[in-house]
Amino acid sequence: MFDTTHNLPRGTICIEDLEIGMTRSLTKQVTDRDIALFAEISTDRNPVHLDEAYAQDTIFEGRIAHGMLTAGLISAVIGEQLPGHGTVYLGQSLKFLAPVRPGDVVTAEVKVLAIDHAKRRVTLETLASVGHTLVLKGEAVVLAPSRKFD
Repeated sequence: MFDTTHNLPRGTICIEDLEIGMTRSLTKQVTDRDIALFAEISTDRNPVHLDEAYAQDTIFEGRIAHGMLTAGLISAVIGEQLPGHGTVYLGQSLKFLAPVRPGDVVTAEVKVLAIDHAKRRVTLETLASVGHTLVLKGEAVVLAPSRKFD
């Protein structure tokens, strides 16, 4: 059973050390407990996430995780790895391409697309996949930490 989060070392990569093409990722199995906790925290108790009988009669033909739970894994990569601690989210676009189901192993990946040193802004490609299936894609803009502001 795959029940742990595989995550690269946490910390900070300051804007001065970022390079175009840098990537970081994490892999996590989405559990029933994750979905229940997300429903509780967000107050999104849509039965497609929590009630298998209800979900069987939807286009998904079974329960699915909240899309924003999957997006939260992207946030974890940004906040913990790339750029990491001290990063401020400015914006995020998301396209949900396929459902994530309880038990699926999701890999969230972030890649540096552009760096604006003058404004400390970094544009990131954000992706999440289950196996070879892309389930989410988007783009984030963040304010990266800098050694000049320590």
